[in-house]
This record gives sequence, structure tokens and C-alpha cells, in this order.
Amino acid sequence: MKKHSPEILTGIGIAGMITTTVMAVRATPKALILIEDKKIENDTDKLTPVETIKATWTCYIPAAVTGCISVFCLIRASSVNVRRNAALATAYTLSESALREYQEKVIETIGEKKEQYVRDSIAKDRIERDPVTSKEVIITERGNTLCYDVISGRYFKSDIDKLKKVENELNRRMRDEMYISLNEFYYEIGLNPIGIGDDLGWNIDHGYIELSFSSQLTDEGTPCLVIDYRVAPRYEYNR
Repeated sequence: MKKHSPEILTGIGIAGMITTTVMAVRATPKALILIEDKKIENDTDKLTPVETIKATWTCYIPAAVTGCISVFCLIRASSVNVRRNAALATAYTLSESALREYQEKVIETIGEKKEQYVRDSIAKDRIERDPVTSKEVIITERGNTLCYDVISGRYFKSDIDKLKKVENELNRRMRDEMYISLNEFYYEIGLNPIGIGDDLGWNIDHGYIELSFSSQLTDEGTPCLVIDYRVAPRYEYNR
């Protein structure tokens, strides 16, 4: 396999992310047409979330493939030369923007309740792929509810009210300090920092911390609170 320089890989990655954004936006009108066709076929005014996904997922395959290749190129370039982090951050921002536009279009198309149903289905898939039986459960002394963090992939014991309290306290701090790192959030909920936790965080200019909760069952049948982030932590949050 031919080896490319970090400059070439970074350029390919950034161009790919821009292309991914354009492809995803262009695919949306086609997806909306397919949704309407499916409604006519099923003789209904509304589709279920599963029917909507089945009707439209093929529209976004090219964008998904291009995005995966772009991310691979950027990660490869970053591993060769850490000075390419600026380019990676730029591509991350572009990808984040494309994802936000896609999420907004999904909510607009199928509604907030059905969008939450899709989120719950994704949360279920996550803990099925990463079962609690293969992981250590971290005891934080902040509650007895089993929780799963989608970013770090860690299971731990906590309490939804305490998690919301930390969310509110950090958002109040952000009004004064302007930004909060991901590791600061982990510290407040009783978890150890992670390697990228100081590189990712929230900035008040891009939105407050907004946790998303989904109640699921583990492979052992134990109730588990899956924690996701409606406003994702981002690179260069402190600039």
C-alpha cells in the first residue's frame, strides 16, 4: 500500500468531510421523497421510526462511506504528526456541523418523540455491543443506578438526579468561566479522567452541556441509564 505524507492525508480528510456534508444535505430531498412514497405505499399519513429508517437509510450510504474514509485519513495523519491536530479539529467541526444538520432534519421529518425513539434504539444497540458482563462497573459513591457513558464506554454507579445536578452546576460555572472540559465533567460525577478528556469540552458560545438519558436493560436484565450528549464536547473548546 502506497504511503502518503501527513499533508496529503490531511488534505484528503478535510476535503472528504466537506464532501460528506454536501452529500448528506443533497441526500435529504431524496429521502423525503422516499418517505412520501412509502406513506402512499402503506396508505398512511405517518411512518413509524423503523419504517422511516428502512425507507431512507440507503440515501446516506455514500455520505457515510466518504465520512469513514475521511476520518481514517485524518486519524492516520494525526498519528504520524501531532501538529496536524488543527486540521483534525477543523474536520471535526465540519463533521459536527453536518451531523447537527442531519439531526435537525430528522426531528423536522419524523418529530421529537420518534427521534427520541431512534435515540433509544441506538442506546440499546450500544450496550448490546459493549455488554456490562465484559466490563468493570465503577463505584462512585454517588448513587446506586447502573449507568453507561457513551463517550468513554464506562459503566458506573450514579443517580440521575445527581447527574442533572452536576450538569446544572457546570453550566452555571460556564457562564463565568466560558468553557468546561470533558474531564471536569467526569471528575464531578466521580469518574477518572481519560486521555482526550482535556482536549474535548464545551464552550458557552456553542451551547451548554445537555445530557440525554435513555433507560435500557443490560444483557443481564439489569436496568441501565445510558448517558449521551445532545451538545457534543468539541475540540478547541477553550479558544
